[in-house]
Amino acid sequence: MKIFFLFYIYMFFMGLLSFCLNRKHMLMMLLSMEFMLLSLFILMYYYFLNFSFESYFCMIFLTMGVCESALGLSLLVFMIRTHGNDYFNLFNILW
Repeated sequence: MKIFFLFYIYMFFMGLLSFCLNRKHMLMMLLSMEFMLLSLFILMYYYFLNFSFESYFCMIFLTMGVCESALGLSLLVFMIRTHGNDYFNLFNILW
C-alpha cells in the first residue's frame, strides 16, 4: 500500500516539474495544475479511505478544483482573444 502513496507523490512532483518547465504557455501550465490536482485528490481519497475519515472534504476539494479549472480556462480564452495566443513572453503585464 505504501508503494501507491509513493507513486502518487511522484505523480505530484512530476506535475510540479512540468509546471515549472512549461511556464511560457498557459495551456500547458493549466494541464500541469490539473494533473497535480488529480494526484492530490487520489492521495487524499486513499488517505481518508484507510483511516475512515469523512470523505466530504474530497467533494469540496473537487469542487474547488473545478472552479479553478473554469477560471483558468476563461482566462486562457480571454488571453487568446486579446493577444492571439497563450505565449506569455509576447505581452507585457505592466503595459
